[in-house]
Amino acid sequence: MVNKEEAEVSDKSRVLKRNIVLLGLVSLITDVSSEIMMPVLPLFIVALGGSAIVIGLIGGVSDSIASFFEVLSGRLSDKFRQRKKFVVGGYSTSAVSKLGIAFSVTWPQVFITRSIERTGKGLRDAPRDAIIAGSISKEVRGKAFGIHRAMDTTGAIFGAFLAYVFFWHFGLSLRAIIAIGAFLAFFALIPLIPVKEPKEFKGKEDIKIGWDLPESIKMFLIVATLFALANFSYMFFIIFAQQNLKYEEDQATAIAILLYVLFNIVYASFAVPSGILSDKLGRKKVLVAGYTLFGFMCLGFAISKSLLSMIILFIAYGAAFALIRGNERAFISDLAQPERRGYALGSFHAMVGFAALPSSLIAGFLWEYFSATATFLYGSIMAFIAATFFLLQKYPEKTKLKT
Repeated sequence: MVNKEEAEVSDKSRVLKRNIVLLGLVSLITDVSSEIMMPVLPLFIVALGGSAIVIGLIGGVSDSIASFFEVLSGRLSDKFRQRKKFVVGGYSTSAVSKLGIAFSVTWPQVFITRSIERTGKGLRDAPRDAIIAGSISKEVRGKAFGIHRAMDTTGAIFGAFLAYVFFWHFGLSLRAIIAIGAFLAFFALIPLIPVKEPKEFKGKEDIKIGWDLPESIKMFLIVATLFALANFSYMFFIIFAQQNLKYEEDQATAIAILLYVLFNIVYASFAVPSGILSDKLGRKKVLVAGYTLFGFMCLGFAISKSLLSMIILFIAYGAAFALIRGNERAFISDLAQPERRGYALGSFHAMVGFAALPSSLIAGFLWEYFSATATFLYGSIMAFIAATFFLLQKYPEKTKLKT
């Protein structure tokens, strides 16, 4: 018979595992909202008079502004031992500011409202990832983050496909499509209500603000930042497809959106298997493979312009993200102590976010003053540098870390 104590532990385990599904559902709905908007956002910016540099500016600056809040919210969620409040505040801020994007009439207004929307992302991401990490054991943490990434990206698939349907079959304007996406964002707040705080903190230690992360985490932050410099905004891939496909403008736009749907389908399909693979083989091997694949994918964009090659490259784009996105979070969570996990994840999101500004600005500058080929060659070189630097480092992956 199962005694009372064992039963209580089992019930607690079920409640914590439910967090993975609930937070995945929140991300799914949020991404339906976001990805209805995202495929048409670069086209909307261009329609409002923005150039390639403006696209890079909006994509980079908005993410960098959010990065300040990534590390702050992660640290404060550690200090106050309250993660859920930051998550709710972040998703609420994003939902409200998305409406501002829909009502923008100039690209500077898009820049401001998009930056506020990304600030909401900055408030929520690190505490949310810390809840996920604290709700599951290290042995299956890669799978847990893979499930979350898969649900998140499933929302992206539906959202991007709806954007295609709204644009091509219903003939809605870019502004109307963005407004629909903004309205749906408020529904993501409902599954947050039953999310429970994991009991991961021990003692009453007051965590002081300061750079007190382990050396292993600092080294990986350098790796993640190097890759972030390679990973310029997705908007460049969409614009490249639209401008280089030999079709009428509306057809090329519709196909570019469908290619983005394909990217998300591949990403969602491989996110969980990639997480499981990292649980079995080790995070480092899987991440190196992902960085390397991204480098070859960018190299492919630099030399290819046919529809068939773009289909293959968008598949590679999705596969690379599946190998990288969830496993970076899992790797940081493995290396961090529970009481520092919010700060460690916040530092990760912040470093990656700060790198988004120079990454997208460099990509936009190369695109504007040289060529799209130069932009993709830059991404390829930086991805290979990140993979090489990571290979030269050693991490305690096989040791028993605190969970």
